[in-house]
Amino acid sequence: MSTPRDRLAGLDGLRAVAVTLVVVFHLGTGVMPGGYLGVDIFFPISGFLITTLLLRERAEHGTIDVLKFWQRRARRLLPALAVVVLVCCAAAFVVGGDLLVEIGRQVLGASTFSYNWLAIADGASYLDSTTPELFRNLWSLAVEEQFYLVWPLLVALLWLVPSRWFRFAFVVAVAVASAVLMGVLAMDSASTRAYYGTDSHSFGLALGAALAIARHDWPGFAVPHTRRGRIAGGGVGLLAIAGLVVLAFVMPAESPATYQGGLARVAVLSVVAIAMATVPGGLLGRGLDARPLRWIGQRSYGIYLWHWPVFVLVAGVWPAGGRSPATQWTIAGIALAVTLLAAALSYSLVELPVRRQGFRGSLGVFTMQWRRDRWGVRRGAWARATVVTVALATTALAVGAVASDPGDGLAEARIRAGQAAIAAAEARAAAPEPAAAEPTLPRGDQMIAIGDSVMLAVAPELTAAFPGISIDAVVSRQMSSAPAIVKALVEAKQMRPFLVLGLGTNGGISLDTLQQVKRIVGHRTQVVLVNVQAPRGWTPGNNDILRGYSDRVRTVELADWHAAIQPRLDVLARDQIHAGGPVGGGIYVDALTAALLRLVSQPELEGGPHESGDKPAER
Repeated sequence: MSTPRDRLAGLDGLRAVAVTLVVVFHLGTGVMPGGYLGVDIFFPISGFLITTLLLRERAEHGTIDVLKFWQRRARRLLPALAVVVLVCCAAAFVVGGDLLVEIGRQVLGASTFSYNWLAIADGASYLDSTTPELFRNLWSLAVEEQFYLVWPLLVALLWLVPSRWFRFAFVVAVAVASAVLMGVLAMDSASTRAYYGTDSHSFGLALGAALAIARHDWPGFAVPHTRRGRIAGGGVGLLAIAGLVVLAFVMPAESPATYQGGLARVAVLSVVAIAMATVPGGLLGRGLDARPLRWIGQRSYGIYLWHWPVFVLVAGVWPAGGRSPATQWTIAGIALAVTLLAAALSYSLVELPVRRQGFRGSLGVFTMQWRRDRWGVRRGAWARATVVTVALATTALAVGAVASDPGDGLAEARIRAGQAAIAAAEARAAAPEPAAAEPTLPRGDQMIAIGDSVMLAVAPELTAAFPGISIDAVVSRQMSSAPAIVKALVEAKQMRPFLVLGLGTNGGISLDTLQQVKRIVGHRTQVVLVNVQAPRGWTPGNNDILRGYSDRVRTVELADWHAAIQPRLDVLARDQIHAGGPVGGGIYVDALTAALLRLVSQPELEGGPHESGDKPAER
């Protein structure tokens, strides 16, 4: 808002809550598995604020100047964005390695506000950890800007309709349609499309806009006028904020429920919080305007822009090796400190000057400062030369980063090699050799393996160690998809006597899912569960569930990949998840072999192997 009179209380505090949730989630400590929903708090705030501005302009001037609106948006967003992209690209060029993978696509998406659709076209996932995507967080900025491109035009058209109820109902219907579309897409296992899509993720923006329209057309809408009413409204808003924080702890991104109503609930709670926070004279708005929250909220745009690329860069320069919890917290702390400093400097030196004086005006003021007599001519010349040199060097390094895209990162290259190995193994299986004598270990043609990108990365070693093994592994797959995959195999009579299940890297798992898989395959198929090695918050919990289940069920064993790789974390890719070469793949195979040996040496119960029954005490 341009003046104190225009400013709406509480919004800076709500922005502070939103950006805090996102930063805590992205810094990789695992404290808040649902912190990503901070973005879905930003969306209603943005929709409400932008629509309020548009309607005020129409009320004061009788029309909406769309070109000036877009110009204001450019002043607000472009300067800080340009600095982040140039500086972080230059830093990525210096660090090198996997940070440069597909950086050209990322820069194109950032500069054209099309990041989300380019990511969808490229098959990228919000949760994918295969390569350290430097500007992944800019997908949400793209969604907002695409909305802003259309929304002022739509508002102008809506006000040609005299019915207030029609205008309000139309925008609510847009929100409902967007939320339903997200749920439908997620049902078809297109969660990335559902999450990144502007059409399927605009319900928060639309609901915020609907609140602004209701406040404009019915000025008393959700505005208590008595002291008791304001107190009650503040309590309702506080409960809504508390509900959002609770969801940030209990609503993981990999859950299907997140897309089938979960994020819509976040948007509704956010609108309730906005409505109560912006009540004139309300206690909630005054509380959210506390100085620390207001400071963070005013700089929330810069914090959001900087935090993710800074975290990726800090993790990229960290020495390869084990990532203990202490290390993760150290990396997060350094990234947070750098982010806050960068965002504060950006706000003071870049965002505010351009917002107040425009591009040319702020540049003129900036250069005039060097010409003041108290600086002296020589000192001013050196200052100009220094700034120009730094800017040119940064731009040159950024261009070098885009030109140096290696195509594939280490983990991605291993995944492609694994896919090639699986294809070659399937071709060999088309012309099988005569079966050899029954070995101690199961033959490869008795085994089927279902996994994610970790399994893909070790597929060359798996197919070499177990000729004839069938591998079904896909990047970013989660354990929740296992029952449907296994059921399809059983119905097609393609299930084999031994099932290797290597899932859990990309999100939390549940005991119920494991039990479903075992019920589907029945007692004739024995199962090896491969546990998780990943610097993710859900790793310890997943591994506890996998071990607990394998310890209890006679026909299930655990391949302890996590323990096996700990002494040789140096052979993993820099992401500390995927095997970086044959040595890491060999360790994976050794862990699987040990589990298979334990499984086949297990004495059968009368009548054959069964799901139930405790394992021997020594095991």
